Amino acid sequence: MDEGSNPAAEKKQRLSMMALSVSVSALLMVLKFYSYWLTGSSAILSDAFESIINVVASGFALWSVLLASKPPDVAHPYGHGTIEFFSVGFEGGLIVLAAGGILWEALPKIVEPRALPKLDFGLLILLGTALVNLWLGKALIRTGARTRSMAISADGKHILTDVYTTGGVLIGLFLVRQTGWYFLDGAVACVVAANILFIGARLVFQSSLRLMHAYDPELLDQISEIIAQHRKPEWIDVHRLRAWRSGRQIYIDFHLILPRDLSLEDAHREVMEFEQLLKTQLPGMGEAMIHAEPCIGPECRICLQEPCRIRTQAFFEQPSWCRKAVIYPGAAEGEQDSDPAKSESGRKFTRAGLD
Repeated sequence: MDEGSNPAAEKKQRLSMMALSVSVSALLMVLKFYSYWLTGSSAILSDAFESIINVVASGFALWSVLLASKPPDVAHPYGHGTIEFFSVGFEGGLIVLAAGGILWEALPKIVEPRALPKLDFGLLILLGTALVNLWLGKALIRTGARTRSMAISADGKHILTDVYTTGGVLIGLFLVRQTGWYFLDGAVACVVAANILFIGARLVFQSSLRLMHAYDPELLDQISEIIAQHRKPEWIDVHRLRAWRSGRQIYIDFHLILPRDLSLEDAHREVMEFEQLLKTQLPGMGEAMIHAEPCIGPECRICLQEPCRIRTQAFFEQPSWCRKAVIYPGAAEGEQDSDPAKSESGRKFTRAGLD
């Protein structure tokens, strides 16, 4: 088993990276405030304000990763992973708040600019913090992708917004140094604030989608591909597929059509085999709720099982198990006909009396 598929190794990676993020963010925040103390630049102060948000957000993300790693219990039967989505929304909100603080500080400096002493030394400090943050942000995003932690990925994206902020401040202050146009100090800070305002709003939006278990075509495509590659003749069809994430855990439910002459014991065995397939093939698989249904007459046309003593029609066409054919009817507006009696395989029958 590789390290990326080992839950204990993944937990260690997540906690190590978040502890590193908090420590480094705190150190860089101190350096930026020192740079502001040297220069008196409102743009540098704005960057330092965002660093305060970095430290708070990283601390909250570390707490969310710790909580999300706890197993399900009686009070939280689906685990604690959803806290990571709250963490992402909280971090996005803090970024929006930081943008407001930057604008508050920077706008007056456009109207009443002032000279900036010791600017060269301040620029060197800022350049160093930007390079460290660039490395840290990319490392967090890679770890978040590898361990399927949205909170760590979001923290990495937040760190990268700090790099953009610092980069904009560096460009603006370099122009100030070359031209003596001190109003640029406040103007650049305002431009950077608008950029991070957009990034923060996007994080809040992404968090709300996950908290509402929004339609996730990428995840559904992954599941559909797995079940299509491993289908058995006994598995006549799959429909009403739904999936949602709770932190790194994935929960699935769908309907599985089986031959109606199977015994209860055999039908249960097929369901358990299907669930084991998903747990083996899908990283982060938590639980699958599979509703077994008996086949009906018209489904003989899509059933490959032979011999079959209850067949009433000859086989005609194997149904497609791509995402559009197996999702819950109406789950994605415009992607599938809202009529569950119609699918990509061209079937016109309905299971209204059984569903």
